[in-house]
Amino acid sequence: MSRIALHRIAHARTGDKGNRANIALVCRDPRWYEPIARQVTPAFVEAVFAARKPTGVVRYDLPKLAAFNFVIDDLLEGGVNDSLGLDGHGKGLSFHLLTAEIEIEGAEPGR
Repeated sequence: MSRIALHRIAHARTGDKGNRANIALVCRDPRWYEPIARQVTPAFVEAVFAARKPTGVVRYDLPKLAAFNFVIDDLLEGGVNDSLGLDGHGKGLSFHLLTAEIEIEGAEPGR
């Protein structure tokens, strides 16, 4: 069992609507769907973004696409019209999620 960053086995894209972010997490290979499903829970995602103080995370499973969609409330400091942050849309947040590590069998950490 190895600890690897999600970017080794998945890719992601962020969207936004007001103060709500939506992150699609897509497995690079369907064999990674189950390990990600077990570990990348709403609580896991909330912990990854704890510094931004989200008020809720909902995960939508898309098994036929080997993907997940996370809807995260109150993550964007008020949203694009209110935030003083450089990334009011939250486009870089998917990269932050992809740096999170999970335990996985069959994936080499350095590859």
